[in-house]
This record gives sequence, structure tokens and C-alpha cells, in this order.
Amino acid sequence: MSWFVKKRQQKIAVEERTVRVPEGLWIKCEACKELIYRAELQNTHNVCPKCGYHFRIGVEERLTSLMDEGYTTLFSDLQSTDPLHFVAMKAYKDQLKKLHDAGQDQDAVVVVEGTLGGHPVVLSVMNFDFLAASMGSVVGEKLKLGAERALATKSAYLIVSCSGGARMQEGTLSLMQMAKVSAALAKLDKAGIPYFSILTDPTTGGVSASFAMLGDLNVAEPKALIGFAGPRVIEQTIKQSLPEGFQRAEFLQAHGMVDKVVSRDQLKDFLKACLAWMMPERV
Repeated sequence: MSWFVKKRQQKIAVEERTVRVPEGLWIKCEACKELIYRAELQNTHNVCPKCGYHFRIGVEERLTSLMDEGYTTLFSDLQSTDPLHFVAMKAYKDQLKKLHDAGQDQDAVVVVEGTLGGHPVVLSVMNFDFLAASMGSVVGEKLKLGAERALATKSAYLIVSCSGGARMQEGTLSLMQMAKVSAALAKLDKAGIPYFSILTDPTTGGVSASFAMLGDLNVAEPKALIGFAGPRVIEQTIKQSLPEGFQRAEFLQAHGMVDKVVSRDQLKDFLKACLAWMMPERV
């Protein structure tokens, strides 16, 4: 009997020494599959410290990483409607209502005005959490208004792209935004005001086919997927295998579509240096 009591006491002691690890402390890298302490990841701008993989980040973190303190949000009153009464597996108006109820009241892009390293800028950041940052009428309008604000204040204009493309729920109206935003950017070019396009993962569809590739400087994050149609669709269409790294940022840089691939932790300093060179009189 004493033997059973001793074994039971040992089992209880082992159970008492067991430490429960709270959920959410660790995250697995999607590239190297290594476990990363979440706090460490936050200190590296959500870049894997082991392999350099860039996790997607939200709008607020993007703004904090690029803008100086004291920026102002613009055009926050614009919201999408349902002009075509679009219904597929889900009704478009129901999708919009659900997003607004969840606090997503800026649609798929946030436009702010402030400074970046002391240089006056207007910055637009696309929000992938809002219908994959698809470009509808409101997105196009806010991007156009951002360009017009940059023109009026003679500030550099920056757009951080992260999008699945045009918003099919708005049909032709969404496609019209490609031309509208491109025309607004042409006015900046005529006035000699720089426009920087920052390409992140993923930048696809009508966004990549319009304003995302029109920058005076096209900068991409490492390994970002950038292209019109996805690689699988292209392979099925042309019946050929694609080159290694096709549609990734490094491949596009090697073929002249991207000017520079810059790690997220170095991006603000790089943009600051470019602004100082292109707009020295505004420092």
C-alpha cells in the first residue's frame, strides 16, 4: 500500500511542476516554420528574425512604422454603398454592414497627412482586412483625393499597396478607378511632385495594373507577390512552367519593374533619404 501512495505522491508532484504556457505567446513563421516569440517579432516590425520573412501587418502598425507623430487622417467620412445591389454567395450590403459593425469604417484604404522623417507627405495605406483591400469606388476616390491634397500642399505622395485587385461587387465602377487614380497621379508628375509606390504582399489585379506600378520610385518588401493574375492561373493559361521566383519582388527588380527591394525595418530611412534628394527644398 505504501508503494501505491508513494507513486501517487510522485505523480502529484510532477503535475504541480507542469507549467501551462499561455496561448498566443509563440507564432510559427510561414517561411522557415520556426517558432518565434511574439514579443520578439513585434520588436522587428513583424519580420522573422531567423529568415527575414515579412508577416503582413495592419494599417495602424504601417502608419506607426512610417509616419512621424502627429499625422492627421483625411477623408474618413467616405463609405462604400451597393450601387449594383450585388448578391453572390453573400450580399455585398451585408458584407459592408458586418465590416462597419466590426469597426472597419475607413473602407479599404486609410489616407493621412503629416511628415515622414521631417518631410511633408500624404500617405495612403491599403487595408487588406477590408475585403482583401479590393479597389472599389471609395478606394479610388480616396486615392484620387490624396493625390489632389499632395498637389495642393506640394507634398510627396506615397501609396502602400496590398490588394487582391478590383472589387468585383462594384463591376465596371471599380475598373473606372484605375483610370481615375492614374489621371490624378499624372497631375503630380506634371507638377514635379514625387509619387512613391510601396508594394507589399500581395499586390495584384487592377491595383498592380494601374497606380501600383506608376511610381517615380517603385519600392517593394522582400518576397512580396506582385502581379496581375496569380502564377497558377498563368501556368494554366500558357501551359508552361514559370521561372523560379516569378512575380516575387526580387524577380521584378531583376527585370526592371521594381526599383528597389527594401526590408521593412529599413524602409522609413530609405524613403527619408529619397525624399531629401528629390525634395530638398521642403526639409
